[in-house]
Amino acid sequence: MYKPTISIYGKRNAGKSSLLNAITEQEVSIVSSIEGTTTDPVKKSMELTPVGPVVFIDTAGIDDKGELGNLRIKKSLDTARRTNIAIYVMDILDIDKEYLNNMEILFKKYNIPYILVINKIDMVDENYIDKLKLEYPHGIFVSSTKRINIDKLKQELIKKIEEVEADPPIVGDLVPYNGKVILVVPIDKQAPKGRLILPQVQVIRDCIDNGIKCYVLRDTELKSGLEDLEDVDLVITDSQIFKKVDKIVPKDIKLTSFSILFARHKGDLKKLVDGVKTINTLKNNDNILIAENCTHNTTHEDIGRVKIPTLLQKKTGKKLNFHFKTGYDFSENLEKYSLVIHCGGCMVNRKEIQSRIMLCNEKQVPITNYGVLLAYLNDILDRTLEIFDY
Repeated sequence: MYKPTISIYGKRNAGKSSLLNAITEQEVSIVSSIEGTTTDPVKKSMELTPVGPVVFIDTAGIDDKGELGNLRIKKSLDTARRTNIAIYVMDILDIDKEYLNNMEILFKKYNIPYILVINKIDMVDENYIDKLKLEYPHGIFVSSTKRINIDKLKQELIKKIEEVEADPPIVGDLVPYNGKVILVVPIDKQAPKGRLILPQVQVIRDCIDNGIKCYVLRDTELKSGLEDLEDVDLVITDSQIFKKVDKIVPKDIKLTSFSILFARHKGDLKKLVDGVKTINTLKNNDNILIAENCTHNTTHEDIGRVKIPTLLQKKTGKKLNFHFKTGYDFSENLEKYSLVIHCGGCMVNRKEIQSRIMLCNEKQVPITNYGVLLAYLNDILDRTLEIFDY
């Protein structure tokens, strides 16, 4: 389900945390008159009527000091990559145009609509407020502690959310209503006990939402399942068993993977396909970045740290240097890599993946993802793209 991410920025002690508490009507963030109370981004999910679920991020002050403060600032600004809407908070007793201008540049870079909030209006007289309103006609003047104009801010926020484009469907625009989709879900050592992984769950939900009949099978039952069913529109498989599934599924039935679906759903499928085609230009000792959003225990069968490096070196015949990053640690020193290989991105929002692709484009570093790469390495990329008319 699409949940817009709303990040709150501003200098230390501008009232970011108290504003979040006022909006959510909960004590989400610790509030103190001491500068720098918020040291790490704080996330809070809530239901914002009438738009539905949203995620707020309360960030550290962008004017923090010292070596540790600089790290906090970087962590705060990194949240822009996954932000759909920003709220920039200024203390009415500390109107700083330079910081606002710098943040406006960042918002423009990541194409983030923002709301300017001028806080603590209960601490000044009406004449001063009227003067500032002439200078900042689009600003919303509030008091987070006295809850003045918080409802007005919420209404503006709802308006911004409704203007932001929602995520596209995963399969709903690829398969007709009442169509048939088979999901191939291998149950191996890496499969979580007693549950499905998030991409599988999300595809199932998208099928239900769009009136598509969805059949979930292990690879071991795929052949007999295909014999039981007629007029299957699409088979979606885990990328790790592409080669096996490709041999089982008749050529007149379209085949793709969860990861390729998410390459389109969350990123830019064309850019990721273009990226994988640069593999034949790799040279000995080129640096390859394997980027994953989630952290997990690795095994000898791990797709990112074991299988992909092994298959890629075998395909190219080159000795390559592999580097690994997890979580939100991504943007440092991208220019040193000849290729970035990203996971499916199921644990982050569409804005984060699109921002990462943009950062790679800026550094002229090709980027692809697990599913596109594995289809290419198994020589079935063209088949897996047929469903998209690519």
